[in-house]
Amino acid sequence: MGRELAERASDRAYRMLRQEILELALSPGEVIAEVETSARLGVSRTPLREAVGRLLADGLIVPEGARGVAVAPISPEDVTALTELREGLDTQAARLAALRGDPETFTRLADEFAVLAASLPGPDGAMADREATYGLAARLDLAIDAAAASPALAASLAQVRLRLARVRRLAQDRPARLAESASEHRQIAESISWRDPELAANAVRVHLHRSLDHARKRLAEREAELSSDHTTLTSAKESV
Repeated sequence: MGRELAERASDRAYRMLRQEILELALSPGEVIAEVETSARLGVSRTPLREAVGRLLADGLIVPEGARGVAVAPISPEDVTALTELREGLDTQAARLAALRGDPETFTRLADEFAVLAASLPGPDGAMADREATYGLAARLDLAIDAAAASPALAASLAQVRLRLARVRRLAQDRPARLAESASEHRQIAESISWRDPELAANAVRVHLHRSLDHARKRLAEREAELSSDHTTLTSAKESV
């Protein structure tokens, strides 16, 4: 019974920390202090360590020398490398989905993306737009994974998508990019519905290249914002 309770606490700590990392509530590079984090999450150190081990395996946390562990940084080099990996996996999944999937499933998804793209940016603001776009994109990912019928490929894609999820968060204040993304996803779904594997792979490739270009720009903007904040804070301290 004690072991079962510890495992449930570990699962809870893992889910909570992963959510905080993916939503950028814990910033890239931020140290995760064991004592403070255990108290904040309401778990003991043992399940927290188990959760940290899983996050290390996910690539969302990295060792930080004597300080323990920290949230993995986000660099343009990392984003490029992960996108290159995802391109190989995603294009193959799209090819297999076009060959093996039900065209009607992807026709319906393409129609939903067309309606969504036409409605963006919506009257409810960026938050509603973002949730609608990401929710439909997640459904397309699931449909492609199911149609491709390759568990090993789906597992590899899940790992890469998880590590790129934070980059998507950085673009959350760009409604125009959401509209572009919805149109790109429509083209992917449409190509699969036409049972054209190479057209589907090319549609995926275009989407990922545009997403990478946008991510690089947002990372550069974020770095400039952080640098400006640091300069302002330093100036304020010196003036005291």
